[in-house]
Amino acid sequence: MIYISPSILAADFSCLADEVARVETAGADYLHLDVMDGAFVPNMSFGACVISSIRRQSKLLFDVHLMINEPQRYIDDFIKAGADLITIHSESCEDPISVIRYIRERDVRACIAIKPATPAEVLLPYLEELDMVLVMTVEPGFGGQKMIPETLDKVRTIRREAEARGLKLNIEVDGGITEENIWRCTANGANVIVAGSAIFKTTRPRSVMQKMRAEAAEHTFAG
Repeated sequence: MIYISPSILAADFSCLADEVARVETAGADYLHLDVMDGAFVPNMSFGACVISSIRRQSKLLFDVHLMINEPQRYIDDFIKAGADLITIHSESCEDPISVIRYIRERDVRACIAIKPATPAEVLLPYLEELDMVLVMTVEPGFGGQKMIPETLDKVRTIRREAEARGLKLNIEVDGGITEENIWRCTANGANVIVAGSAIFKTTRPRSVMQKMRAEAAEHTFAG
């Protein structure tokens, strides 16, 4: 099944509650929340307090993407704020799987993300312990970038391995995804689609998401 997770990094923060309501009404499945510390990535965004403030306004699954160093320091804060799923980066700490176990022990879904330069193989030993894998299709830190097509080879590698092991693993892609290129993602095995500008910067988010779902349905993973 395809899930669409609009990234609020592209939203109008002057009316954030309205922006979230707009994409929820339009048919979003998740809400993607990019937390950046200005150290792990060269940009800063928002923290747990913002997530907590909009949690009361939305029933969407909160897909919290931590682009921060040593994320375990703040896991409890983001769970308290309302995270349903927490993603950490394999590059952000020495022992990412221990952080994943910490998250799952608290009955929250857990995911590990990799940057474009990180090979898929670093995740393969952990697949059984993950609810989702996130393959970044741009360098993390800023919205509005163009998707790097070569990153989709990693999606295919992970999907093949998950299927070989009989795992129902969600694979998320994030960065530069639009109505025009979503098919490349789903054809390579992705099923959770993060889109920021393509959804929040349009006046017709329902139409955009409907077209994305149609394109995804026509281009499914074939092995």
